[in-house]
Formats: sequence, C-alpha cells, structure tokens
Amino acid sequence: MADETAAIGPLTPAEGLGVLHLFCRLGAGADPDALQQASAALGEAGDQVVPVALLGHKADLGLMAISRDLRRLRWFQGRVERAGFDIQGSYVSLTEVSEYAAGIPAAMRQARLYPQLPPAGKPAFCFYPMSKRRGESRNWYALEYEERRALMYGHGRVGRRFHGRVLQLITGSTGLDDWEWGVTLFAERPDDLKACVYEMRFDPASAHYAEFGPFWTGMVGSLPEVLALCAGEGSVPLDLPAAEAGAAGDATLTDLPVGSPQGS
Repeated sequence: MADETAAIGPLTPAEGLGVLHLFCRLGAGADPDALQQASAALGEAGDQVVPVALLGHKADLGLMAISRDLRRLRWFQGRVERAGFDIQGSYVSLTEVSEYAAGIPAAMRQARLYPQLPPAGKPAFCFYPMSKRRGESRNWYALEYEERRALMYGHGRVGRRFHGRVLQLITGSTGLDDWEWGVTLFAERPDDLKACVYEMRFDPASAHYAEFGPFWTGMVGSLPEVLALCAGEGSVPLDLPAAEAGAAGDATLTDLPVGSPQGS
C-alpha cells in the first residue's frame, strides 16, 4: 500500500493550504487509538488536525485537517474511515486571500494562507459553507468589481467589531465543493459566534447576496478529550466557573416584560 500511495505525486496549491472538514459518527467499532495514530502522523508531517466535539444530531466528531499536500488529507480521510468512524459530512477547500484584500500587511496575508489552529482560549467552534447569490434580481457576479469591493469592505467593517472575540478563517471552494466558501469560526463563548453571524447578516453583502449552508457547532479540545466527551465517558462535567454557577437559573421566562422581542 505504501508503494502504491507513493506513486501518486504531490497535489499542492500554488500558495496556501488544503483544508478538509470531516464530520463523523462514532460507530460501535470506532478505534480511538487508530484515529490518534493517524492524527499524530499528520502532525509529524507538519500538518494540523483540529478535533471538535459536535453538538446536535448531525454528527458526533468534527475533524478539521490542514495540509499543503492534498494527498495527505485523502490519506487521513481513509484512516478515519478505517478506524471505524462513519463520515456523515465533509467539506473541501483551500486557504486564500480574497481578491478584495489586495495589499493587506504581510502578517495578515500569512495568517490567512498559513493559519496556526486552533487559537488559544477560543474553544467554541462553528463551520458553515456559503455562496454568493446568482438570482434574477440579485446576482453578485453581475456587479462591477468596484461595487463588489465596496460591499465587501463594509462587510469586513462589521466583522472587525468582533476582533479579539472571534477568529474567522474563510477558505475558498469554488470548483472544489458544492458551495463557494467555507467559514470556520472560533470564539471564547458560543454567544460570540451567534452574535457575529447575526450582526453580519444585516450587512448588505450578506442580506442581498449571501446564501448559507448547514451549520456545524461544537467545542474544540485535544483528541482524547473530544472523543471522551463524544462518547459520554466519565461523570457529568461540573467544573463551571464559580462566577457563573447558578446564573442560568437567575431568570425565567416570566421575568421578561410583556411584549419582549424574545425569539424575534
């Protein structure tokens, strides 16, 4: 098998890295040790794997693998399946610098093309794909470049309000997957993710021209931590910070004023 794999030459972008999101179900025969070995092998090759304990019914485990060589991403996908993890969804993309971000400082360009993940202190995770609308009344690709650039500049201005609270990695997937971009967000708290996506939807670039795919949400940790949490191992986590303990019970629906726009 090793010789056959070696016969396929490297597949690398001219600049930047390949990104593979895998969303998996823990099957009865899942082998955590085999997955750990595969993840460690990528790390030893200079690549990155971000494990995520996912919330909701769509999947249990998220794996965000990043490599310059797309062969290694495919090898890792195969090892995930061989380890007994059932892949429920996936996304393929490349790191990029937007055409509207020409001239950004070198450090920002490096961070977008060659990110180091996950960011410290930001365990809340969200991923979703998106595209620009091509409808009869709203067609992003029919706009002149300068108009698109102005819209994206305004869009970025809204995003910069969350600087320090949310780290955003936008990867390109036109011609590679079903949508045009993948958006990966990391934050300290889940409501930071919610607030960021909510505020940016009011921006004209999103309100008029954005279409969104499914959302995958969870929490980042080491692979052993994430697997244990996904499997429901151990006792229920009770290490809530003291300042927050009991805060969830301090208010009830009846405390809200009549006519409160809750849920609107």
